[in-house]
Amino acid sequence: KMKTLKINTDYKKITHWLLMAFVLLVMAGITACDEDGLLEQESKSNLTDASILNSKAGFDSYIVGLIYQFREEWQASDKTYWTQFYNTDMYCSIENVSQRFNWAQKYTSVSDFAETYWNWAYINMIPMTNNIIHYAEKNASIWEDDAEKNAVIAEARFFRAWTYNILANLFGDAPVVAEIATEPRFDYTRDSREQVYALAKEDLEFAAQWLPETTEQEGRAVKAAAQHLLTEVCISLGDYDEAITSASNLINSGLYHLMTTRFGNYSDQPGDPFSDLFKDGNFNRSSGNMESILVWQIEEYTEGGVGSYGRGNNFVRGWAPFLTKFKDPDGVSGFIYDPSVAGTDTMGRGAGFVRPSNYALYEIWENDWNDMRNSGYNMRRKFYYNNPESAYYKTQWDVSHAKTEEDTLKIVYPYSLKVEGPLFQGGSGRYKGRTKKDLYVIRLAETYLLRAEAYLRNNQKDKAAADINVIRARANANLVAESEVDLDYILDERARELMTEEPRIRTLIRMGKLVERVRRYDMDPTSRETIQDYNQFWPIPQTAIDANTGAVLEQNPGYSK
Repeated sequence: KMKTLKINTDYKKITHWLLMAFVLLVMAGITACDEDGLLEQESKSNLTDASILNSKAGFDSYIVGLIYQFREEWQASDKTYWTQFYNTDMYCSIENVSQRFNWAQKYTSVSDFAETYWNWAYINMIPMTNNIIHYAEKNASIWEDDAEKNAVIAEARFFRAWTYNILANLFGDAPVVAEIATEPRFDYTRDSREQVYALAKEDLEFAAQWLPETTEQEGRAVKAAAQHLLTEVCISLGDYDEAITSASNLINSGLYHLMTTRFGNYSDQPGDPFSDLFKDGNFNRSSGNMESILVWQIEEYTEGGVGSYGRGNNFVRGWAPFLTKFKDPDGVSGFIYDPSVAGTDTMGRGAGFVRPSNYALYEIWENDWNDMRNSGYNMRRKFYYNNPESAYYKTQWDVSHAKTEEDTLKIVYPYSLKVEGPLFQGGSGRYKGRTKKDLYVIRLAETYLLRAEAYLRNNQKDKAAADINVIRARANANLVAESEVDLDYILDERARELMTEEPRIRTLIRMGKLVERVRRYDMDPTSRETIQDYNQFWPIPQTAIDANTGAVLEQNPGYSK
């Protein structure tokens, strides 16, 4: 990728600098007191935010570090990101068949996933974005003009809005921190969800004005990314006309369109336009993909992420079944993962973290099974034994071969082919068996679906149907009638179009549909029975509540310590 922003050693260096600066500042504060015995903060290192953010090169490196942290929303933990998908209408977690998902046990104030996201936002993303905004204004003399300065601020404000939108979607009310911290604070209180969204909206309006329309560094934020997110935030605020305007400005810009013909690296091989969108090398605009807006970049043999030398894309690990655990009817391993054996490396090394529900695998396709997104190029529904030692080698797996409940819940089940791809060669041990594919963060198809939602909420159902039909026409699917369109239908269409892409739990919470849809569609009976109305939001981490000694950081209703 000649023009790709690589997740390289710059990320690691910046993160290291920031960590060392923080540690040294803390150490200086601990060891220095004035004559009254009060702590003095005296930096003994030049590796401070102020020393980095005083030149164009410093800002560029710092933003690279910010984009690293942005990607850590997904990459920071091998399993935390999956909490954005299960347990919902579309996916369930089958960690152990005998241990089902109990909301009262899994969703508590000490849940690690809630703490991980809270800390990612308030320790990493928000301080970094606030620093960029503050020092870009403070050191205004380094910029050629206001446009150059505002473009830097716009990128920071986009990522700050991204972060606050997630906080509002998941937790509801949340502290708004829009300034850099000059001294420790222990008196934070939660601002209303509307106030959190309002800050995000203000940031995105600025970002949409000043971000570039295109960039040669793929992975960087552009104007369309801000317009897309602004559409969602305006829906959350009930500003439907503004949401429609923002989406329309993006859709009508002439810079983007849905891909309706074959393109990219595999266009000469069997497939369809939808499958081309998810082939390795086809995610960025440099491939001719005019649907791509913002993409997480994955590179082989490049540092990035926590742990060993690059971890690759773990989506095939998360969504693909644990095939290597399956025994054929004779008790021999039916599927093996061994890249040195031809034909055994096509499906990666799945672990079945996230199993699609029957709703996602069957119900959403019932009215049009021939929808392109359900084709054999996009959904894997047939499995063939690939172990040469098995008497069933090269024959098709049949459900009658399953012996236990686990066989079809975790070990063999249909899944989206979006997650498959050329295997990642970097890393070692458990990091092998993943792919080297990039990941969509924002794709134009979702912009159409957001505008459809805004039209529907704005009592313009005919236009909502028209936007949905743009998506369905690309999929050669039956068009939807205006009378059929409601919020549930939009959620169904999002399921068909954005399977594995959309952090489903955020969408359901944002739309006020989580509890209802879990009770209706979750495959796990324990999950359906134990979810309560208060689970509409995540719990505030107890660690944050306990550390906030100067004020009460209110817990969401229903949760206890």
